[in-house]
This record gives sequence, C-alpha cells and structure tokens, in this order.
Amino acid sequence: MQPSFWNLFPDVKIAVITVHHLDNHEKGQVPPEMLAEANASVEDLIPDEPISANPLIHEWREAFKKFKTKKGARFAVENLLKRAKKGNPVRSIDPLVDIYNAVSLRTGFPIGALDLQKIQGGISLEVAKGGEPFTAIGEDEEDPALPGEVIYRDDVGVTSRCWAWRDAKRVETTEDSTDILMYSECLKPEWRQNHERAMNELTGNIEKYLGATAKIQYVARNQPMVTYK
Repeated sequence: MQPSFWNLFPDVKIAVITVHHLDNHEKGQVPPEMLAEANASVEDLIPDEPISANPLIHEWREAFKKFKTKKGARFAVENLLKRAKKGNPVRSIDPLVDIYNAVSLRTGFPIGALDLQKIQGGISLEVAKGGEPFTAIGEDEEDPALPGEVIYRDDVGVTSRCWAWRDAKRVETTEDSTDILMYSECLKPEWRQNHERAMNELTGNIEKYLGATAKIQYVARNQPMVTYK
C-alpha cells in the first residue's frame, strides 16, 4: 500500500485474505438461511432514516469526500444495505459471493474478491495519477481511473476503482475460480474489534462450506505490505 493512500487515511486497517483450493460450484453447501438472515438483519444495522443518518453510512460518505470519485460512487456495501433495507433482498449469486455478502450485510464491512490467478504482479492501494486502465465487470468499454481517485491496482491496471466500488472484469471471480484474493477495509479504529470478528467468521465459513484454506493478514500504516501469493 502506497504513502499516497496512508496520507489520506492513516487510521485504516485492511484485512488481506488469501483463499486456496476453493470449490465455488453450487452444490447446495451454503445454507440458504445464511443470506436470508443477513438480509433481515440490515434494519438493525442501519435503522435510521434517511440512510445517511446512520453512523456507518455517514463515516464512509465522509471518507469518499476526501478523494476524486466517479459520480454516484459509494463504499462497496452501501447499495447492498440500501436494497435490503427497502425490502429488496440481496439474491444468491454463487457460494463464495453469498458467504461474503452475508457477512457484509450483517456487519457493514466491505469485502472485495479477485481471482488470484488473474492478478498480474503485486496489488497496491494508492491514489491514481489518472489514466490507469480499467474496464468494469459487465462492461466492454474501457473507463480509465481519474486523477486523485483511490484505486487498487496491479502491474497491468486498476483492479478495483473508487476504493472498491467497482471491480475490473479481467480479475473477476467465477464459479471456476480456485484461488482468491480478498480484502476488507476497516475505516475507523473503534471498529477494529468487530472487523476482526467478521473476518474470522468469513474465513471460517469459507473453509467450512467450500473446502478451501483461508489465511488472514492485516495491513496498516505501520505494516503496509504483506506477501499473499
């Protein structure tokens, strides 16, 4: 992680999770009530109206004001929380996504996932110079990073833009992905205990239901680098 990021967010702590030997094919192994109960819990997590009145949402929106973003960009979980709160529950996608969406819906922590085998070189979290190549999942047209935008990137280009608001198509996980790099940002120091509990739950469920091995490491300003391959 680069100094340009820590200069903006000195107190952020990030869980970096490596998952190996994953079987992400749908076999009914993830209990459907896991996602259903997580959707139902959102009202307890963000009870206030408007949604911006909730401390979780407010703090992330304030963080996004510190760097250049695409119009409408929010932190990675806000849209999921908003949908569930309005009675439009997050649907099943595949076993891995269902597991991490359930954790995000219950705790509010964003969780990103990239196919580790598709990453070129190392991953860095930094402030973009502008023009770094990016094509979003589901899109065909390139949409480069903006100057001043917070991005995750590898040696080829952006892997996640506006922090982790959108992931790149070229590193997208699929049902055939077997090795995954995951990351989850803890914005505030007072949230760290809950964040660590959430990450332990996440990795425990991945190992329990998907036959994988998962390892958690943490990155912070005083520990800005981990080895994950």
